[in-house]
Amino acid sequence: MAVDKVALISGASRGIGASVAKTLYEAGWKVSLGMRTPKLPDWANPARVHVMEYDAADPESATAWAEQAREALGPITAIVANAGIMIPKNVIEAEDSDFDDMFEVNVKAPRRLAKAAWDDLIACGAGRIIVLASLSGKRVKSAGSSSYSVSKFAAVALTHGFRQVGFDHGIRATAVCPGFVATDMAVSLTGKPTTEMTQPEDLAAAIAMLLALPNTASVTEFHVNCQAEEFF
Repeated sequence: MAVDKVALISGASRGIGASVAKTLYEAGWKVSLGMRTPKLPDWANPARVHVMEYDAADPESATAWAEQAREALGPITAIVANAGIMIPKNVIEAEDSDFDDMFEVNVKAPRRLAKAAWDDLIACGAGRIIVLASLSGKRVKSAGSSSYSVSKFAAVALTHGFRQVGFDHGIRATAVCPGFVATDMAVSLTGKPTTEMTQPEDLAAAIAMLLALPNTASVTEFHVNCQAEEFF
């Protein structure tokens, strides 16, 4: 009997998360959307879409969300850990509290989500984890992004950890590492026209492709850029 595809998507109210939710829904997935202010999207059929209040900085939030999503939609087969924050300070001017905040959301929250759904991911034999990292998790492009990079390097390492722990159980994990994506955060930080950035719906299409790959095609890092750089 075919197993329903059920994904938890954090930060799903806008930007990349909203695009991933709609793309997976249109591809036949059931999706549970983690939002600070839960609201059912206008495209959603409530039979296949669950919304839940979720705060990535709250250590208790992941377990409660996974339990309610499982009850509403069935066993979880994929995690898309999209929620993230960026504090634009360099590694000297940043306070310990800034590092704590970014690690809480960018590193600890994805780990908590995966842990909350781990048994389901193992049981389905083809569990999938997507961590929205960043090209800032592969190189430090500027002083102002250096503290953020520390957290995103950790997010990439976390994804490799998921792969190592889950591989023999059929779990595949991918750190999706985009450059500038046309979201509110990128626009506020760069001032670049959105037409010169990767579009959220294009990134969502790539994520859908990664989730659909068989166990024999493991992709642990996926780099996406809108501009020419030396390596990415």
